[in-house]
Amino acid sequence: MGKKIVIALGGNALGNSAEEQLRLVKNTANAIVDLIEDGNTVIIGHGNGPQVGMINKAMEFSAVNGGDTPNMPFPECGAMSQGYIGYHLQQALREELKARNIDREVASVITQVVVDPEDKAFLEPTKPIGAFLSEEEAKKMAAETGYLYKQDSGRGYRRVVASPAPLKIVEINVIANMVEEDMVVISAGGGGIPVIEKEDGSLEGIAAVIDKDKTCAKLADDLDADLFIILTAVDYVYINYNKPDEQKLEKVSLETMKKYIKEGHFAKGSMLPKVEACLQFVENGKNREAIITSLEKAGEATTGSVGTRIEGESDMVHRMMNAFRLSQNA
Repeated sequence: MGKKIVIALGGNALGNSAEEQLRLVKNTANAIVDLIEDGNTVIIGHGNGPQVGMINKAMEFSAVNGGDTPNMPFPECGAMSQGYIGYHLQQALREELKARNIDREVASVITQVVVDPEDKAFLEPTKPIGAFLSEEEAKKMAAETGYLYKQDSGRGYRRVVASPAPLKIVEINVIANMVEEDMVVISAGGGGIPVIEKEDGSLEGIAAVIDKDKTCAKLADDLDADLFIILTAVDYVYINYNKPDEQKLEKVSLETMKKYIKEGHFAKGSMLPKVEACLQFVENGKNREAIITSLEKAGEATTGSVGTRIEGESDMVHRMMNAFRLSQNA
């Protein structure tokens, strides 16, 4: 029997231009359709870092340099990136499914994700987006728009936004219904479009970037997936990375991975959020697994022959641990 698998696909794997992305998604489609052909139900989330940066930079450059175009709000830039990345993935997956005579519909969902406006991340925005500006240009834009600009590695000033935690996927019921209909669903692009829920129940976009791995982990949790796969640039997660005693991690328990986090083995800007997203998923359910590996090894990873596999609790252990946690909170 096949598994329900949520895949978090890195935005960097999709290239830095529309032309490059069209080429690269063919390899992506091959890896994903391998999983579908094996009888699995696959839901795809993806990053959008290079893509949303490209859109935001183009819109901002035009607005600043006499292009006579409005300055496009960042949530709308995120929606644009979801649309065109989804379009390319849909085409590539459809063609690969057709080539293998697999009858399956593919569709993208423009996905909004609720965040807390009081999230501490908003007090200290750190995520750089958009074009590099001179100090003078940055001050002018800050005065006109109220945006926050910071020096970025000596290369100029860039707008910075917060990276709050995902609380709720707005379209989760739509996604779940599509999965039930055996569709291949592309959703939660770029971590989702960040929105805040107002008192009257309406939603309002907010300038932020949600970590896509954490949103995909929430998507996997909400759909009660069996397996969560993060596809990145490496085949394995390592401890003591780039040191003489470097060690790749293959099958690892929750508690061991938590110990490695405390010991500081994973970089905050790269591997740490991926590991944390995997722990979030496996800890919230029974008989769950999470894998971190490369796109090229996605098919092999599901058989256990490659990748870092983080195992959750068995059904019995999960019930015992839940009872213990409840007794501790009583």
